[in-house]
Amino acid sequence: MQIKYALSETRTGLRRNVSMTVALVVTIFISLTLVGLGILLNTQANSAREAWGDKLQLTVFLCNNAPAADAANQTGPCTSGETTPAQKAAIEDVLKKYPEVKSYTTRSKEEAYAIWKRIYDTPRSEAERAVFKTVTAETMQESYLVTLEDPNKFQGITSALEGMQGVDHVQDFRTVLKPLYFVMGMFKWGAIGIAAFLLAAGVLQVSNSIRLAVFARRKEIGIMRLVGASNLYIALPFLMETLVAALIAVVLSGGALAAFMEFAVYGWLRDNSRVMPWITWSDALTAGWMIGALGIVLTVIPTLVMTRKYLKV
Repeated sequence: MQIKYALSETRTGLRRNVSMTVALVVTIFISLTLVGLGILLNTQANSAREAWGDKLQLTVFLCNNAPAADAANQTGPCTSGETTPAQKAAIEDVLKKYPEVKSYTTRSKEEAYAIWKRIYDTPRSEAERAVFKTVTAETMQESYLVTLEDPNKFQGITSALEGMQGVDHVQDFRTVLKPLYFVMGMFKWGAIGIAAFLLAAGVLQVSNSIRLAVFARRKEIGIMRLVGASNLYIALPFLMETLVAALIAVVLSGGALAAFMEFAVYGWLRDNSRVMPWITWSDALTAGWMIGALGIVLTVIPTLVMTRKYLKV
């Protein structure tokens, strides 16, 4: 009986306040979509850092066990083949000795191969497919990811490492990464900042909607109070109205994120730009769950607060 009454009142409320409900849905939809895009951009930045290293990092690539045909052509520090444990120990001694080095981590061949597969998981042609089949974990290079104390002080450690036996080369991605991370950070924080304002507007809109709805039904509420109806029984239709609006907005936001993944990431970026591992459907699903929970919380809490305040009429 209570559910039947709540559903009936919810339908009536939505019909009476259709324009306000539409405005609420649109506001929450845009806010959640921007939050979702901010989450995806943050995930993308983390994937780029995993593949390339941080903007403060140098990457020290070690010598690989080159095929016999290429070994004869190798010169310099890689003439003895793959880096030996003794050479690795010498390299680590240098990394520990120089004060410019804040910390360092190692990346194995398997880890490098996993990252490579994430970048090149979709061959564009038969020729690429044939080439990709020849790439295995053994063809990858081990490396050290070196984090610097000061991004401007790298010459000393770079000079010390280059030319060491077992070091193939020292790669400095910072000039490439710095503007890229800056742009990604600007987009991420811009989306989250705008979303924060819109979410605040959405919360205020929920509050106003509840306040106006309560005043529009104050006679009915007064009668229900006289016959002993509980606060939950009276508040349930208001809560369901905002939940319906929130669920519609969450579904629309999920659809917008899915469209972004389908057309922008999978339809264009992954096929045309293989410079980093791109975000996946799994990342989009995680973002979808997060905005779903956020949408429900940001509508239910203000509804409960406002009904508690205004149902005293």
